[in-house]
Amino acid sequence: MHAHRPRTPETEHTRRWFMNRSLLLGGAAAMATMTGCSSSSSETTSTASSGAPSGMPSGGPGGMGPGATEVKYADFVGVTMDGKVVDDLFSIHSTDVSTDKVVQAAQAFLDGLTAKERKASVFEVDDDEWLAWSNVDGYEREGARMGDLTQKQRNLGYALLGTALSVDGLAQTRNIMKLNAFLGDYNGGGKETLTEGHYYFTFMGTPSTTKPWGFQYEGHHVAINYFVLGDQVVMSPTFMGSEPTSATYNGEKITLFKPETKAGLAMLRSLTSAQQKEVVSADEKGGTNMVAGAGQDNLKLAYQGLAAKEFTSAQRQKLLDLVGVYVGYMDDGHAAVKMKEVEEHLDDTYFYWIGETKDSSAFYYRVHSPVVLIEYDAQSPLAYGENAQIGDGGAPSGQPSGMPSGMPSGGPGGGMGGTPTQQHIHTIIRTPNGNDYGVDLLKLHLETDH
Repeated sequence: MHAHRPRTPETEHTRRWFMNRSLLLGGAAAMATMTGCSSSSSETTSTASSGAPSGMPSGGPGGMGPGATEVKYADFVGVTMDGKVVDDLFSIHSTDVSTDKVVQAAQAFLDGLTAKERKASVFEVDDDEWLAWSNVDGYEREGARMGDLTQKQRNLGYALLGTALSVDGLAQTRNIMKLNAFLGDYNGGGKETLTEGHYYFTFMGTPSTTKPWGFQYEGHHVAINYFVLGDQVVMSPTFMGSEPTSATYNGEKITLFKPETKAGLAMLRSLTSAQQKEVVSADEKGGTNMVAGAGQDNLKLAYQGLAAKEFTSAQRQKLLDLVGVYVGYMDDGHAAVKMKEVEEHLDDTYFYWIGETKDSSAFYYRVHSPVVLIEYDAQSPLAYGENAQIGDGGAPSGQPSGMPSGMPSGGPGGGMGGTPTQQHIHTIIRTPNGNDYGVDLLKLHLETDH
């Protein structure tokens, strides 16, 4: 396996920044997609530990990856309210849900790689590589690139995803990849990155039914982190997004994020007018409102909105239904385990909303408890639709002159120009209080010498 690779602002982050800057100089269309698909800090709702300038996307210089906000594995704390982790939320225990099949599928994929491909794809179980994911297309990634593999190797990769994910989860992932290729065909940019092939597998540790290990699958608009310890699974952070969210690709009509959109609206509309006043923010919807995206592993985020302890039983069920959409992208057995964990903390689960509330509205919502954090964000168009911020080479309305086309201009909600739309949606699910990437479970495993 790889040795633990040092990542410093002077080396790794700078290398990735200059690599992506060269892409900027080579294609405005691809760049507009990259910059617009970073996650952003919100000055009004969170306190990130990055020290990034006001309005700067949390994805680093130009919004092209974790950048300066990326933390090392050894410094990982997790999403907390105030920097202090709530103790005793997670434990090593039997779930009675076998991981044998995902172990076998992972091993089969690795066995199908060449020695060179395998060496490039396998890291230590506590490597910084876990935290070095991004949802932007031009980000420089490690591991086995699907587009560089043989069809047989790719099939083994899809078999692994099909075992780790539910039927819906695999379909969602594949459709994100297809619409990524659609975007490349549509805007004529990113001929390598805006394809079905620009997605990577990395492995942390060795697949095992007893020892800790995991894998990461990431590329433009999808990043799946899957940690395994015995029969326990943590699938977070998992980022899923798309632009567009509905299009026809190779004769197939694909529509994404309808369940997330409908379940969010159903939750909101189940509330009384008095409850909605506590849930819906007075803030105007920004171009991007997501706060817990790439590079925000040590985010400090206070609860906002209304807690489910104030809900009726029917409203509580609507909230569980909403969470279930996101949790339901992992394999069915472990999804049920996670939902039980969520339900145990339901009283302390908060629902929060920014924006309008019509079926077609572009809005943001958040579900936040000690054990789950979900964000849904309908964002400004970057490369698709009438208000796309590319095409003529000019800056979007209100953007400072001299700034590359598509570059976020700062300001509330990350400052992306253009009217937010349901044709550009980002979502993420995290496990707060230290168990993203299964970090807390790994610490417990090492402490108790399992």
